[in-house]
Parts: sequence; C-alpha cells; structure tokens
Amino acid sequence: MSANTIRKAKKLVESEGVAKIDDELYQVKSSTDPSKSYMVEKDSCECLGFKNFYKFHHGKGLKANCSHIEAVRIFKKE
Repeated sequence: MSANTIRKAKKLVESEGVAKIDDELYQVKSSTDPSKSYMVEKDSCECLGFKNFYKFHHGKGLKANCSHIEAVRIFKKE
C-alpha cells in the first residue's frame, strides 16, 4: 500500500470524514470532492480506485485497497 493512500486515509479520519452506519457499513467522504462520499462494507468500496485496482495491479498478488477502506481501518482502531 502506498504512503499516499495512508496519508489520505489519516486525513479523512482527522477531518471526521468517516461515519459508522452499521456494524460493517461506513460512509466515507471523498478526499478530492467534498460533495461525494462512498460506502465501505467490510473490505469493499464503491469508489473507482477500488473498482479499478485489479486492472492496474493484476497478477501482483495484492488485495484491492483504497484510502476509504484504510480510513475505516484507522477509524475502528480509535
């Protein structure tokens, strides 16, 4: 995971951009467009970065990730 992803995730948590909806469902604001937010459920996000992850990292053995999923992980630890 890139340092940029972690930096954006921390910023989302610090700016109160993560809201818990249910036990496994969170709403996370976009880090680039304040009018948008994405639903994160377990280890899945509806953002384009998550959806395109395998297109860019195919065959590298990486698990799909994005700053929104990382923000939820950080939020849960706090």
